[in-house]
Amino acid sequence: MLRLRQVVLVAGELRPVERSVLEALDLEVCFRDPGLAVFGLRHGLYPIGDRILEIVSPREPGTAAGRYLERAGDGGYMVIVQTDELETHRKRLVAEGIRIVHEASRPGIRGLHLHPADVGGAIVSIDRADPPDSWAWAGDDWRYHAASGVVSDIVGVEITGADPEDLARRWSRALGVPNAGRAIALDDAEIRFGPGPVPEGRLSGLDLVAVDPARRGEVLALGGVEMRLV
Repeated sequence: MLRLRQVVLVAGELRPVERSVLEALDLEVCFRDPGLAVFGLRHGLYPIGDRILEIVSPREPGTAAGRYLERAGDGGYMVIVQTDELETHRKRLVAEGIRIVHEASRPGIRGLHLHPADVGGAIVSIDRADPPDSWAWAGDDWRYHAASGVVSDIVGVEITGADPEDLARRWSRALGVPNAGRAIALDDAEIRFGPGPVPEGRLSGLDLVAVDPARRGEVLALGGVEMRLV
């Protein structure tokens, strides 16, 4: 099992970007983790169905997120996929020569953050939750805050860069899933790759399931990302 579970955006200023996203998509904050202060970040998490959208912002100079903002500005930052076989993926990543730069954990969840230079386009994390339908990164009460007034799911991620075919190959190796040209099919979502202005790649788009069929086809520019209602 390998499914999309969380997508992270990065913003120079959290409040205005968060406000625009919450108002446009009718979302609620479910959690703010004070532990992120150790990484020099502030953030918010917002459930969409059983997936999580997150926005992070630097609260002090010298953070990795701040350096990313200096290179590319507000936009996509991280993709977290969920697996039941974390140790199998760990062994595969070591064999592939893909570096694990951070191992995140708290009761009920663990994750492997992959080196951005080995993947391109975004930070990738492969995580295991126990039980599988939980998600401790979002706190204990995230399901209560899951809103579905405008959108009900995240079913696609678009990564763009100077060499989309190379990005697709690198993500395929990182996730252990074959790529079909410029696309990778997870169990319940798709990751697509296309041309874009940021040479090393950038998470530039999301596909969100519209609750109102009449709104399908709309494109909302929020937080430096094109959010397409499908």
